[in-house]
Amino acid sequence: MDNKNSKEINIKELINPYLKKWKYFVGMVLLMGVVAVFYIKSKSPVYKAQTSVLIKDAKKMSAASGDIGVLQSLGGLSGMGTSSIENEVGVFESKAIVEDALKEINFQTTFYTKNSLKKIELYGESNPYIVHVIQEKENIELPKKPISISSKGNTITLSSDEFEKDVTTSFNKTISLPFAIIMISKNPAYKVPYKVDMSDISFYYNTFDNMVTDYQNVLKVDLLDKDGTIITLAVDFENKNKAKDYLNRLVRQYNIYAINDKNIESKKTKDFIDKRIRLISQELGDVETEKEGYKSDNNIVDLPAEARINLQMKEQSKAQILELGTQMELNNILQNTLSSKKTGDLLPYNIGLSNEAATNSIQEYNGLVLQRNKYLQEATPDNPVVKNLDKQIDEMKSSLSETLQKNGTALSLAKRKVEVQLGTSENMIGKIPNQEKLFRSIERQQQIKESLYLLLLQKREEAAISMEITAEKARIIDKAFVFKEPVAPKKKVIFGVFLLIGALIPFSIIYLKSLLLSTVITRSDITKLTKLPVIAEIPKLKNKDNALVSFNDVSPMAEAFRIFVTNLKFLMQSKDGPQTIMVTSSVKGEGKTFISTNLSIILASSRNKVLVIGADVRNPQLQRYNPTMKSVKGLTEFLSGDENSINEIIHPSGYNDNCDFIYSGSIPPNPTDLLENGRLDELLNMVKNLNKYKYIVLDTAPLLLVTDSLLIADKSDVIIYVTRSEVTEKEYFEFLNHSIEDKKLNNVGIVLNGVNQSNFGYGNKYGYGYNAEEKKWWQKFF
Repeated sequence: MDNKNSKEINIKELINPYLKKWKYFVGMVLLMGVVAVFYIKSKSPVYKAQTSVLIKDAKKMSAASGDIGVLQSLGGLSGMGTSSIENEVGVFESKAIVEDALKEINFQTTFYTKNSLKKIELYGESNPYIVHVIQEKENIELPKKPISISSKGNTITLSSDEFEKDVTTSFNKTISLPFAIIMISKNPAYKVPYKVDMSDISFYYNTFDNMVTDYQNVLKVDLLDKDGTIITLAVDFENKNKAKDYLNRLVRQYNIYAINDKNIESKKTKDFIDKRIRLISQELGDVETEKEGYKSDNNIVDLPAEARINLQMKEQSKAQILELGTQMELNNILQNTLSSKKTGDLLPYNIGLSNEAATNSIQEYNGLVLQRNKYLQEATPDNPVVKNLDKQIDEMKSSLSETLQKNGTALSLAKRKVEVQLGTSENMIGKIPNQEKLFRSIERQQQIKESLYLLLLQKREEAAISMEITAEKARIIDKAFVFKEPVAPKKKVIFGVFLLIGALIPFSIIYLKSLLLSTVITRSDITKLTKLPVIAEIPKLKNKDNALVSFNDVSPMAEAFRIFVTNLKFLMQSKDGPQTIMVTSSVKGEGKTFISTNLSIILASSRNKVLVIGADVRNPQLQRYNPTMKSVKGLTEFLSGDENSINEIIHPSGYNDNCDFIYSGSIPPNPTDLLENGRLDELLNMVKNLNKYKYIVLDTAPLLLVTDSLLIADKSDVIIYVTRSEVTEKEYFEFLNHSIEDKKLNNVGIVLNGVNQSNFGYGNKYGYGYNAEEKKWWQKFF
């Protein structure tokens, strides 16, 4: 239970300083809420514009479009057509594409017009002016403030806080400003915006490089799907049309890049092909010339046909040689037979001799032999007819023999001729393999050159066609559009931030104040610094409050002093004679005299006689509540011996009949010596012997400043140590604790003076006194 209570108390102590200042929290939160409303009203809404494009796959495009695929189909360049979607995202994010896109869009000057609390950006049809930046001036500081522009007729006036004087010019005329040379023209497409005040128009100028950097930073490029090729482009702009124009121009510039790249590749491909065609055409001509020369040198028309002819001639020659050999043999047989035959013998006929003359001669010869032999059957050899036939047979035989001889010679010549022809054919046939090899090599080169020549002609046409085809690489899926709801200012977030700031400001101030605060504020601060009891908390006086309590006073201060007296009595020990109460503090200004005076008034209210002695002879303060007593004799005169009768120095308080005062008197040069001379003890004894006063209150000097109070501390029954909220330093309690440990002070009770009502340890929620008037709810704020 103790731990729980301790923890609960600690939490309450942590939260309590903030709960007490709840009015500041509420007020600051409301104030920041109003500031947030004005802030939101002063900011122009910012909208998100977006477009999405589909990037066509380079691999699918290359083979048909005649770009780099032309070279790929020739071999050795298969990797040049591939592309990565991350590379395309990088192209959109690059500074180069933003720079080229902005070259044709006039974004260097941004026009605004004031409309109540916020500025509205003018662009396109809503902007009456077009500023052309002709030349930027280098090493010149850019204008930081807007340039106001106004026109009347054809006259234009430019003014700015940064200009020494206004610049007056006219439309379509160059103007030399400190930062650039510009020309202003009227916007032919200008339309007056609906419900927009156009009387106060100004523009901001930016260099082209800075503009490119700014617009590159605001561009957001992302993949719609990591596995797809759809890219989204988005920007946050105040002007919707400006955002759409920027995004559309970026996509257009990307397609221009793609088309230019494709045309460059196609042109280079076509140039390469043209060069190769010229080279291969020359090589093809050389091969054909070589083929022509080879045919001429080798008397070749058609090598396969000639090979077939030579083979046929070879076979024919062989057949002819065989035939001629046979005829020669037959001719020799006939010659031999003819020479061995007698007149009456017949010669062989139709044995295959090809000589028709010899055959006819043999037939005629055999006819004569048959006719002779027929006549010999009826006549004798001496018969003239037979002899005539013998003569004819001899003549025919001689002629036949000559014929066969000539035939043999002719056959021999023919055979030698055919053998020569056979040798020629065999020689030609022997040369054919080598000729065919060389000829096929030449012919192969010709075919290769012809095929490559035709292929290059075809590819050249494809490249030419590709140069004429301007298909866009980025196909627009969604044209640039603007979301309905603005992305800024985010009202809920701004409200939340401002309200949080409104709560943090008083929190931070209170927290920092608590960290930096070196003085005690509440009862709990004192209880952490010392074990001495806090017997009273005296509320802080307000300007209109009376510093002294009165009879039957029911104010919070009077009730606080009554509680003070009640707690004080618990410190007093029962004894005969008056109780001596010493009131002191650490330093000046903590309210000792205020506490002493009001304590005496409350003690006297119960019809007890009270004597207040102004023991602070260095800085008397009791007289301030009764200025007429400043010059009266008092304690100083008694201690110095100038006055020996206590009745002469005791004066009525004027506030309560039961309360008397001994004022400090004049300020002595040696107060310490006076307090140590023993006269103070005599005074106290004389007062006690009167048996008139129940309480003697000593209003003493501060302990930390002088030793006067320590000299008379042993003369008191109770010591009231006065502290003051927001005045007494925490380090003072170290001195107090040491004084208690050293037995210099005894029976001490602490009074916390000047406490704000919100810092009371208890009772502040309800107020003091039964008759205390409760404040209305609106009065709590004042």
